[in-house]
Amino acid sequence: MRIFFFLLLSIAVSASETKPTSVPGEYVVKFKTSNKSSLSLMANQIKEQTGMEVKTLIPSMNVSVFKGNGEKLNIASFKKMNPNIEIIEPNFIYSINQVTTTKPNDPSLSKLWGMLNIGQPDSTGQVGVPGMDINATKAWSVQTGSADVIVAVIDTGVNYKSKDLAGNMWMNQAEKNGKKGVDDDNNGFVDDIYGWNFVPGAKNPSDPLDDQGHGSHCSGTIGATGNDKYGIVGVAWKTKIMALKFLGADGSGSLDAALQAIDYATKNGAKVLSNSWGGGEYSEILKEAIERTNKAGAIFVAAAGNNSSNNDKEENYPANYDVPNVLSVAAIDNKGQLASFSNYGKNKVHIGAPGVNIYSTILKGYDSWSGTSMATPHVSGAAVLVASQYPTMTGVQIKETLLNAAKPNKALRNKVSTAGNLDVYAALMQTKVEPDPEDPYNWTSKVEYQLSTEHPYKPEQKSTWEINVPSANKIALYFEKMDVEFKYDTIKLYDSTGKLVQIITGDAGDAYSEPITGNYVKVVFETDTSVEKYGFDITKINYK
Repeated sequence: MRIFFFLLLSIAVSASETKPTSVPGEYVVKFKTSNKSSLSLMANQIKEQTGMEVKTLIPSMNVSVFKGNGEKLNIASFKKMNPNIEIIEPNFIYSINQVTTTKPNDPSLSKLWGMLNIGQPDSTGQVGVPGMDINATKAWSVQTGSADVIVAVIDTGVNYKSKDLAGNMWMNQAEKNGKKGVDDDNNGFVDDIYGWNFVPGAKNPSDPLDDQGHGSHCSGTIGATGNDKYGIVGVAWKTKIMALKFLGADGSGSLDAALQAIDYATKNGAKVLSNSWGGGEYSEILKEAIERTNKAGAIFVAAAGNNSSNNDKEENYPANYDVPNVLSVAAIDNKGQLASFSNYGKNKVHIGAPGVNIYSTILKGYDSWSGTSMATPHVSGAAVLVASQYPTMTGVQIKETLLNAAKPNKALRNKVSTAGNLDVYAALMQTKVEPDPEDPYNWTSKVEYQLSTEHPYKPEQKSTWEINVPSANKIALYFEKMDVEFKYDTIKLYDSTGKLVQIITGDAGDAYSEPITGNYVKVVFETDTSVEKYGFDITKINYK
């Protein structure tokens, strides 16, 4: 069962382009047996019954991968015929999800708005909001990381030859100083110096060198060497980056490879697992692998996804697995707004982090990329700092520390469970950040107000309402319920000067509008010729 996973990098893809969700004809089977010889026997029995080839045996998980002729298997019937099978799943496909201060002397710090945002423009020229960063420079006055904390980058590999990454690479000393071609530490892998390449058919499995760039970009944000007068700086100046390659040069990889990469990290001491990839359907076998990371005391940081969708309604794996140590990350831009591509979810996505036009290491030099893939390593690097500061914390405790310290951001209210962004300094100090005074949720003055569309509303409609709150200097409308056709039906809010303040569309109930300066707002609701949904209910106005 080769499920494919993809990098969570923000890339435009033609709507007509469809990719398989699993490797055609491949299935991942977990047997009930725990005996290696029995596993081989069971696998051969399946081969005789079906004609499928045994592609891979993974004895540590009681798993075998079978490759057929591309025909779809009736999983329920097949499992019923084979009582020794515990779980059988397609080999899903995953992909990348691209998409007191202490300042280091790294010359490109000014390009890293996620670390230090003073209002400088990003690589596209968008001017940022000062302070809309992860509060890294204050954090670095407390902690800069530790070589004792291993972070596994489960991705396309890592460019361990990069000058910015080389000094912070994890190395298996037994293999580095041992005999070539010998499993010197008896961990089941020969010459695994930097990690391993789990891509099926890899010419040199012991070499996890990046051939795509995504894993290196993530690694630079996590742990590019700090204060070395060269290049960039990672969230953690010091750490050990374990390179685990399961995604190929095309940015995709399979379930069987992901399982092995995760288990390698677990068995070889990784405290933080950084996962900027996703795709495929629910996999019980993958969930079990993540549960093993939790039992080992590690934190599993995962990208929420780049589909602009609500993970509370549309599952996105591995970020949506209900395992205590999984931390799901959304992406924000340098103004603190949720990235247009980022998935979200009031319950199942936990925190926002910088993910738009992020500058980091690639195969040759540096570049700015966007995606929840770029947001995730900010959180992974922060997890390294927390683990360095508090060495006895479990992965779950690190997760709780990061989430409890989230900086409130009104743009993320009802979008992530913390309603805030990563603040690594507050996490290190184990303090809560003061509420955002510009968030209408925190305003104490309010008035009940009822304004609703028809339910459902009519096509080709344009309705206008004017609202006054005489004693207000700023007002915000509370939408108790709202569901209009995304992009095509809109609610526009104008202030007293006629300036357009906000355009609202899609499903955004239980939410406030942007603050509107003054005591007046004009609401304009416009619909197109088709798809009539619920509409909206405004039930109160907060003001100050």
